[in-house]
Amino acid sequence: MARRKASDQLSYHHLMSRTVNGEALFGDREREVLRKMIWQVAEFSGVRVVTYAVMKNHFHILAEVPPENTEVSDAELVRRYRKLYPKPTPWNPMPAEVLEGHLKDNFLDGRELRKELTRRMHDVSEFMRTLKLRFTLWFNRSRDRFGPLWSARFKSVLVEGDRWALRTVAAYIDLNAVRAGLVSDPKDYRFCGYAEALGGGRLARAGLSVVDKDLAGYRQTLYGAGGGEKEGKASISHEEAVRVLQEEKGKLPLSVVLRCRVRYFSDGMVLGSEDFVRRTLKDEPDGKRARRPHPLRGSDWKGLAVGTGLRKGLFG
Repeated sequence: MARRKASDQLSYHHLMSRTVNGEALFGDREREVLRKMIWQVAEFSGVRVVTYAVMKNHFHILAEVPPENTEVSDAELVRRYRKLYPKPTPWNPMPAEVLEGHLKDNFLDGRELRKELTRRMHDVSEFMRTLKLRFTLWFNRSRDRFGPLWSARFKSVLVEGDRWALRTVAAYIDLNAVRAGLVSDPKDYRFCGYAEALGGGRLARAGLSVVDKDLAGYRQTLYGAGGGEKEGKASISHEEAVRVLQEEKGKLPLSVVLRCRVRYFSDGMVLGSEDFVRRTLKDEPDGKRARRPHPLRGSDWKGLAVGTGLRKGLFG
């Protein structure tokens, strides 16, 4: 997993987490609750959700994260706190009004609360920890269940803040339900950012504006319309696409490849231009072997590369 580095710039991360043993535990109700929690926790954390997909046994988020040193006023701190904790709970009994008083007095309690709350903001690890813990508590209570819900640690791929890199990762996320065979068009899957944006969701539309100000333009990435790849392969079956990619080491239109499982997006560590990947790897602690950018294969990715070589089971 690519580590978050201190930076004075926005950073982008493809985040993914899966249930224990990959069990399909989430029905419509569970996916709807998780969808709402993603927005709720993101607002508290100061993280922008570019897009997301909530599936039956996992979820994806493309997140825009401000620099860690971004200042948060006390008024904003209270507003975000109230968003996450609208009313007292057994595990967080302090009302927002009490927090506001402590911050205003600025005594030791107020300073400690300010430090602790701001520590949890503008950080992908804290964002995911809060989201997964919050949903686990709700899920276990609703099922009279106990124990872990999520498998191991979440995955994270650092994505270059370039519009093409972000658009490609966003499209891969929004096409999750198509790959799973649940829908033929992501607009019909209510638990993804693209469908929510088309339905008029303000935050979802604002998120996807990062990759394309026009949803019709973004749809061209999802479907390849106007992409110039018209060799009659758009209707190729999933099995045939995987065979061409895996066995023949061939190339297919990007819109076709994005409908396959592509490990670059979950295990590539860093994704972007070769120069971005090279600069990012240079900042990583020295390992046993020097890492280098690995160009993506299987389609015309317009110069995208990843930070680790993936030789087996790349497409599926």
